[in-house]
Amino acid sequence: MRFSSLYIPTLKESPAEAEVISHKLLLRAGMIRKLTSGLYTYLPLGLRVLQKISAIVREEMERAGFQEVLLPMVQPADLWRETGRWEHYGKELLRFKDRNERDYCLGPTHEEVMTDLVRGEIKSYRQLPLRLYQLHTKFRDEMRPRFGLMRGREFIMKDAYSYDADLAGAQESYRIMHEAYTRIFTRLGLKFRAVEADTGSIGGNFSHEFMVLADSGEDTIAYCHDCDFAANLERADVVYHEAVTKAPCQAMESVATPGAHTVEEVASLLGVGQDKIVKTMIFAVDGQAVAVLVRGDHEVNDVKLGRFLKANQVELASPDLVERVTQAPLGFAGPVGLAIPIYADNSLLGGNDYVVGANQGDTHLRHVDLARDTKITAYADLRSIKASDPCPRCGGSISLTRGIEVGHIFMLGTKYSQAMHATVLNEQGVETTMIMGCYGIGISRIMAAAIEQNHDDAGIVFPWQIAPFSCILINLDLKNAEVCAKVEWLYELLCRQGVEVLLDDRDERAGVKFKDADLLGIPLQLVLGGKSLARGVVEATVRASHEKCELPLEGFADAFAAWQAKAQSL
Repeated sequence: MRFSSLYIPTLKESPAEAEVISHKLLLRAGMIRKLTSGLYTYLPLGLRVLQKISAIVREEMERAGFQEVLLPMVQPADLWRETGRWEHYGKELLRFKDRNERDYCLGPTHEEVMTDLVRGEIKSYRQLPLRLYQLHTKFRDEMRPRFGLMRGREFIMKDAYSYDADLAGAQESYRIMHEAYTRIFTRLGLKFRAVEADTGSIGGNFSHEFMVLADSGEDTIAYCHDCDFAANLERADVVYHEAVTKAPCQAMESVATPGAHTVEEVASLLGVGQDKIVKTMIFAVDGQAVAVLVRGDHEVNDVKLGRFLKANQVELASPDLVERVTQAPLGFAGPVGLAIPIYADNSLLGGNDYVVGANQGDTHLRHVDLARDTKITAYADLRSIKASDPCPRCGGSISLTRGIEVGHIFMLGTKYSQAMHATVLNEQGVETTMIMGCYGIGISRIMAAAIEQNHDDAGIVFPWQIAPFSCILINLDLKNAEVCAKVEWLYELLCRQGVEVLLDDRDERAGVKFKDADLLGIPLQLVLGGKSLARGVVEATVRASHEKCELPLEGFADAFAAWQAKAQSL
């Protein structure tokens, strides 16, 4: 294709609205344009990237035995009420009424719709396993859409669902999809890791996230250096090995701490380590106030809290609620005398003689023995893992890194099929509930994540598998008829060889063409001008490595094929 006839509105500067590098570069490269908050239009080059990603996903889904369908984006509320999610999904579910005052939503996911389809058609175990998928637009009404395609309201997703007659079959479907996802992200040319994850609003028994490793990732991943353990921070267990302390503690006493609200300020004022301070965090759990205690050098993991309490909604309490239950200003909450459930992290079992808030302004309590002075409802793993913690699987060393979630697979079990009465008759003729799996990939998010992982100061560095074109051919001298003729010859030759080539035939300065070529991230760059033509060569550059060479015009087809193969193998 020719640059002059394509709609590629590149920008010299990043728009002020763009925060992360993928957002900046997608806008500058003319691949997307913002319609309104969280909604984006895909321009020709951006759409080509999405189509490349989608093609790989489709090939691997079909290889895994999944069949493609296409479900409605608009979904009736009645299906969501069957599973209870109409009430519990939250404000991200965009609800509306049609002209007949019937309730509908825009689909953020399709468990209900797919299960409704299957329950009406599948009646016998002989019809299972059934494995279906779709590529579709989803909508989630994010409170704070940000980072371009990384967290938009409307996005393109591949979602798949498996239905099996028994647990063994469901586990096999899950295994097949885990392997398929590994092949997909490998073929996409991404550095990734599969990690244990929380099931979140989708629910189910267990799940794995597939994370593209990037410093800009919103998620933290804990992984072991000595085994294959890897988990999202929300899911990574902290195994408590220490004995329960029996050390004595002197009588509790009150101490003035004027203006000391934070752990750091209290530790400095009282001359104690942060591990000797207990933070008391107040949460609203399904509308009820609870207190959570962790050491001062640890952080509460609200996902673990919700999982432990089997709660639908967990959020930090509002300032009004905190002051109401503690009778104190923010920053001075403590567990002594609290009349609400108190849950403490396991690590607090290994120490004593703590400093806590006194539920009184500018005051803390020291020499607190939690067993003696408080009423702990239960101890549990309620904190986030740290690099200093041992691996929960093998005891080895843990490291933390950042990642971008691009895929998520769930073992759903019977959460939806039971609620929607999706059953089959088994071999004995007994009605049994189908066991489900759910498997998602963020198609549009992959495009952004690939850029977060593959860029430099000049622009995008696309993996060759998903680049909009594999090669850009730059004509440096449109006024030289001989150069133009030879460029046309090269363009036609490359097209005949099946190379996806973009011919930059614009009447622009060489510097503009070079900058745009780097910005667009096309893996291979070929340049021909009067000087190189006189030498009988084409100047060639590998975008990722900046490695340069010259390819002879005589025998160009073979020279290019060898150079391309070498570049793709790096």
